[in-house]
Amino acid sequence: MLWNVRLPRVVLALLVGASLGCAGALMQGVFGNPLAEPGVIGISAGAAVGAVAAIGLGLSFLGNWTITACAFVAGLVTVSAVYLLSRNGGKTEVVTLILTGIAVNAFAGALIGLFVFFADSGQVNQITFWQLGSLAQATWPKVLAVLPCAVAGLLVAPFYARRLDLLSLGERPARHLGVDVERLRLALILVVALLTAAAVAVAGVITFVGLLVPHLLRMANGPGHRFLVPGSALAGAVVLVAGDLAARTLAQPAELPLGVLTALIGSPFFFWLLRRTRRKQGGWA
Repeated sequence: MLWNVRLPRVVLALLVGASLGCAGALMQGVFGNPLAEPGVIGISAGAAVGAVAAIGLGLSFLGNWTITACAFVAGLVTVSAVYLLSRNGGKTEVVTLILTGIAVNAFAGALIGLFVFFADSGQVNQITFWQLGSLAQATWPKVLAVLPCAVAGLLVAPFYARRLDLLSLGERPARHLGVDVERLRLALILVVALLTAAAVAVAGVITFVGLLVPHLLRMANGPGHRFLVPGSALAGAVVLVAGDLAARTLAQPAELPLGVLTALIGSPFFFWLLRRTRRKQGGWA
């Protein structure tokens, strides 16, 4: 019971939480905006479309790994498309990237709605459960599915900390200090895609972890990425394990969907963060 039920769930929560926390820190560094998070450029939505398509079409070419594989590939394809669509004259503007991500999120939502509309009742239940985000179906094969991507992304991310610190000075100063901004942005978007798509593929859509964790750490210890990137991974892992424990215990014998719980806690915090940022900057202009 402990080895086959509890332990894979805890390990999966650690991996998914670390991936989402680290991805959030990288996104905020790349965009220079504390309100950025992995879902902003459509990675989560793209991965969701892949998983929902696999469920709605009844695909099973990889057995139990089919949904995971489809979600992962769709997430990578989505972020590649967003990046290519937002490039202009060999450069990628942050505002264009975010606006493209918003459009992709809307399109992905429409596609998911279509799959739900045409699905039968069993598929609708499966799609709904997956969209709400949960670790209830954690198994060792799912842990092994996310492990290579999560470990690769988490090991690579800290090596970009110094360049992210330079980028925080502004694009022009960073270029003068020897940072290839375009290459840095592309590399980090791919790392974020790797981390987020792998997490979404095995746990469904879990929001706000990538937004809250880096910002709380930044408030506590400053904006330096040498601490922020690995710290966000560690704190994200702890937060998601605690959230999963709360999801299992707050409504016993039922279990709250983890994605719903993180959104319930994260949404008020996001609203407070918006108000605080606006008050601090004296408006958005």
